[in-house]
Amino acid sequence: MAASGIAPWLKQRRHTTPGSCDFWFLPLGGCGEIGANLNLYGTDGQWLMVDCGIGFERDQVGQRVFYPDASFIEARREELVGLVITHAHEDHVGAVAYLWPKLRCPVYTTAFTAEVLKRKLAEQGLLDSVPLYIVGRDAQLDIGPFAVTWVGVNHSTPESQGLLIETALGRVFHSGDWKFDGRPVLDPVYNQDHFAALSQQPVDFLVCDSTNATVEGRSHTEGELYKGLKKIVQAAEGRVVVTCFGSNIGRLHTLVKVARACGRYPALLGRSLERFHAAARLADVWPADMALVPPGHLGYLPEKEVFAIVTGSQGEKGAVMSRLARGSHRAFDVGAGDTVIFSSRVIPGNENEVENLVRLLQLKGVNVVQEHDSELPIHASGHPAREELRAMYDCVQPEVLIPVHGEPQHLEAQAALGREHGIPKGLQGRNGDLFTLYPYPGIRRGAIPVGRIYRPD
Repeated sequence: MAASGIAPWLKQRRHTTPGSCDFWFLPLGGCGEIGANLNLYGTDGQWLMVDCGIGFERDQVGQRVFYPDASFIEARREELVGLVITHAHEDHVGAVAYLWPKLRCPVYTTAFTAEVLKRKLAEQGLLDSVPLYIVGRDAQLDIGPFAVTWVGVNHSTPESQGLLIETALGRVFHSGDWKFDGRPVLDPVYNQDHFAALSQQPVDFLVCDSTNATVEGRSHTEGELYKGLKKIVQAAEGRVVVTCFGSNIGRLHTLVKVARACGRYPALLGRSLERFHAAARLADVWPADMALVPPGHLGYLPEKEVFAIVTGSQGEKGAVMSRLARGSHRAFDVGAGDTVIFSSRVIPGNENEVENLVRLLQLKGVNVVQEHDSELPIHASGHPAREELRAMYDCVQPEVLIPVHGEPQHLEAQAALGREHGIPKGLQGRNGDLFTLYPYPGIRRGAIPVGRIYRPD
């Protein structure tokens, strides 16, 4: 009986639970795809989760929201010592409210991300149930057998953090989403001394963002954008509408400064913008003197004084930008002589929707300005291009590079860059591959079943 029933189950259980001489990395989402990031680190019978996000998939009907199938760790929740959220983007925090009831672990993150998460938890009736711990920039905390140091990085949302994760068997720097921004708008400049200190002790593994690994050079800094945006707004004759990602509080700050410098009154239109702005105020990352006007006032202002910051940069049909273009928003309509600025990039898969929106605006006589239309930068990526990746390699000096957060071509590009740069070893895998960090670096391909769970509409 033991041989036919219980023994194989016990064998499989041991095979997927790290022992005292094991140190593992297991991505369940976000490795081989962009979005739905969910990562596990395991040692000595315990697991630490890093990020828990949603993703977006387009089909013939429209866009569907999904999150990783976390059945593996749900079945081992007594081994899960905590969940660390690196930053407030949906692909890193958006699934917590759906998966936490099956995980029931403490959650650790910074103040801004905590405010974003609190609203999501409240919507699911979980706000008073989840043990949520707020940590400061560059904090240090022991979570089970994992010593975690938060390392402030720059990204397109406030208080983004990389993580130095130390165990008795090795040290990993988990980059999260990042860039080296010499002129950020709200966050401090990345701490060069802190990064330099990482390499004073050996960093065995670098688990690194690959989103822009195919892009040469460096990403623009947020501080560069003021000049280009101001030039466009100064030349505008009618209303100005800017569409961008609501989570980029630094961009919102820049846009408000541009509006004021050009004698216009800034207002936010769209629920996601309003939610992120509220979170920024509660977390004290929105300056008290950066006042906005109520959106209802825009319809009563002279056209040359209107400055609307709106949702819908990806052409979403229900978002404010699309409704303004179709004349179905109650605040005002856009038409001939108005200017619409896309201070954003087009997410792959949304090209047709954005093109259709731009065409509709142009048919109405609106002056549309996208990133490629401006001589000066009006958008900055939050992810590192190849020159920044090389700088990260020099800072951390890892023995092993593990590319994550990207589609296969992005992972392959970073793996090749690491080899060119002289990193001794690279490990390139996908969701469900079990990376054995100790006692020897390697990959057990397809060790854990993975999949997607689609959020009901």
